[in-house]
Amino acid sequence: MPNFKITIEYDGANYAGWQVQNGVKAPGKKRKPTIQETIEKVLRKILQEDIKIIGSGRTDAGVHAWAQTANFNAKSNISPRRLQWALNGNLPEDIVITGIEKSKLDFHSRFSARSKLYRYSILNRGYPSALLRDKVYFCHTPLDVALMSREAKALIGRHDFRSFCASGSGAKDTIRRIKKLVIKRIPANCQLPTTSSKDRSLVVIDIEADGFLYNMVRNIAGTLIEIGRGRFPKGSLRRILEAKDRKAAGPALPACGLSLLEVRY
Repeated sequence: MPNFKITIEYDGANYAGWQVQNGVKAPGKKRKPTIQETIEKVLRKILQEDIKIIGSGRTDAGVHAWAQTANFNAKSNISPRRLQWALNGNLPEDIVITGIEKSKLDFHSRFSARSKLYRYSILNRGYPSALLRDKVYFCHTPLDVALMSREAKALIGRHDFRSFCASGSGAKDTIRRIKKLVIKRIPANCQLPTTSSKDRSLVVIDIEADGFLYNMVRNIAGTLIEIGRGRFPKGSLRRILEAKDRKAAGPALPACGLSLLEVRY
């Protein structure tokens, strides 16, 4: 059976994450769908067979993706181009298949991945944004990005990231390797032709690692914001890392500011 590799872009605001998790449905409220089940439902309709897709990893409720990767086996010999058109014609507007290809039979979107690149976006100015409200975390307090960048160097390399793992995650192995961590300012309204070159109100934290613990990026971002605000003294990030204690780190920032940018193979 052909092994299809698909690349997916999605706005996670209306979804309960990539995969169904326990406790998603709140009492008295309708359960939100997941990205995975939404795509599988459309695939079954198009291919007329039971399809199970494998994602490169879970993204939580409210988290977005520019390039999530998944794969699935199907009996159909439909061309990738035709399948892409069919999927995008039937999926909700907030989920788009940006690429499909037939891959090697042993390709596995999760186990074949070498690293993942996430971005946490912080709107750092005196007023929020109506258009970016579901894509960024708003912080009106001025942030010292240079200090945040210097402190972040302590996280580069292979470490025990227990201090940045959500409590109760159940992870037995908390060692990961961060390959790159870059913090920079970019224009918040870069799509506007009138954007001033002086506008650098969007602070982005790009983290590439061989794997991530539950809420790891959001916890790192929350700690870096505390440093940028001046609430944590110089040298705090290294001490927090070495403490291996979640209580030592800053708060987890909201899911809305987090996006999966790329899965690298």
